[in-house]
Amino acid sequence: MTDPRAGATPERLVTVKRRDGFAHVALDSPHNRNALSDGLVSELHRAFADAEADPGVRGVVLTHTGGTFCAGADLSAASTSPVGDPATARANQLIDLLRVLVTLEKPVIGRIDGHVRAGGIGLVAACDIAIAGPRSSFALTESRLGLAAAVISVTVLPRLTSRAAADLFLTGRTIGPAEAERAGLVTRAADDVDAAVSDVLADLSGCSPQGLRESKLLVNHWLVAALTRDRERLVDQSARLFGSDEAHEGMRSFLERRPPRWAPP
Repeated sequence: MTDPRAGATPERLVTVKRRDGFAHVALDSPHNRNALSDGLVSELHRAFADAEADPGVRGVVLTHTGGTFCAGADLSAASTSPVGDPATARANQLIDLLRVLVTLEKPVIGRIDGHVRAGGIGLVAACDIAIAGPRSSFALTESRLGLAAAVISVTVLPRLTSRAAADLFLTGRTIGPAEAERAGLVTRAADDVDAAVSDVLADLSGCSPQGLRESKLLVNHWLVAALTRDRERLVDQSARLFGSDEAHEGMRSFLERRPPRWAPP
């Protein structure tokens, strides 16, 4: 019997549209809330490489389909234990992705109008400019799962005030777009996210490619240095935590929709 799927084109997890000199890159895996699966990360790398190589692209708009921008790590994969060292591989994969956003020689504008959790917040923080719509919500939920936001701290901590960082990293509570703007996580909270992004793109269109490239190099100098300096420490911490018994319980409880053993019912 012939397999009807044979020869079928694999489903895309990232979609790219080019409009008016900008590449609009959308996380398009709503079935798992745009979690950072191996496939989605690989397609993001390809989309950003294509945008950087295209002289007709002035910048990238990073956005999403569905009601979630990005749910962070794919916990269904992270909670399994295949051969090798998958926790270290995933941590390296994520820090490589953050580095791509930070070092891309063109501005990256985040267009967020949905839920952002855990590793997804690292992507938002890696954007040069981030606009949050009214349906946005943000939470660093790692502490509730026996984890810590280790790898993404390299982009998130420089954006936040120190008090906001302690609050959000420790409590795992959810905040809306206005509080995210006050904390420094996003550039602007907007009632009309598309109009706000259009205004930013209009401003960028009036700038020279060299001016944008060199200005981004200046403002991201310390982020790039931190990505190099702190990489090994953060990857080691992330891998250690993902391999712990407490994190396994936290991830299982999340997938089973029950309280972890350390939380009240």
